[in-house]
Amino acid sequence: MGRGRVEMKRIENKINRQVTFSKRRNGLLKKAYELSVLCDAEVALIIFSSRGKLYEFGSVGIERTIERYNRCYNCTLSNNKPEETTQSWCQEVTKLKSKYESLVRTNRNLLGEDLGEMGVKELQALERQLEAALTATRQRKTQVMMEEMEDLRKKERQLGDINKQLKIKFETEGHAFKTFQDLWANSAASVAGDPNNSEFPVEPSHPISLDCNSEPFLQIGFQQHYYVQGEGSSVSKSNVAGETNFVQGWVL
Repeated sequence: MGRGRVEMKRIENKINRQVTFSKRRNGLLKKAYELSVLCDAEVALIIFSSRGKLYEFGSVGIERTIERYNRCYNCTLSNNKPEETTQSWCQEVTKLKSKYESLVRTNRNLLGEDLGEMGVKELQALERQLEAALTATRQRKTQVMMEEMEDLRKKERQLGDINKQLKIKFETEGHAFKTFQDLWANSAASVAGDPNNSEFPVEPSHPISLDCNSEPFLQIGFQQHYYVQGEGSSVSKSNVAGETNFVQGWVL
């Protein structure tokens, strides 16, 4: 018994419809594959089920085939309808030109020019627009000035803190320097007032009295000196003992 002819209409039974979709889908995918292999054709097949599920087949990739289709389609449109393309571009240029002229006219009106052809309503609308722009400009100017004043206050506080730190540092260093000066002065005074200081020895004057005609001299180094008796002097020639390597005092 042969297979009957299937009526081309929607299958009302949900189960039968799903079974038919699965069988014919697989058959269609198989036919597409066979066509691409047997005839060396570039085949792309996209199927969406009633539930929105995607089934696809591409002999060289779906995306590559779609890109090739778009190129061919655009070339066909540009070759077949050059007049329509030119007309659409002319319309676009006309729209842009009219928009440009409108913007130029509005700009001139905002600058107070070409107001002779404007009516009362247009002038009132222009006045409201200018007032709104002036209000926004003043608000922005006030905001910018407040921000700049706040920045200046921050800088002033920072400079004040730096000035305080420098002042404290200067006072501390000045006090330390003054203390050092006082210590140095006290040390110098104590050394000058104590002749027995071991660090800075001071030799006393020579005990032997000399003639007033003798010249004072400075004795340096370990040497022996002799005083020769002058005329009218009662001091005999004698050796002065106790010489040292330190500087001796003036002999009077």
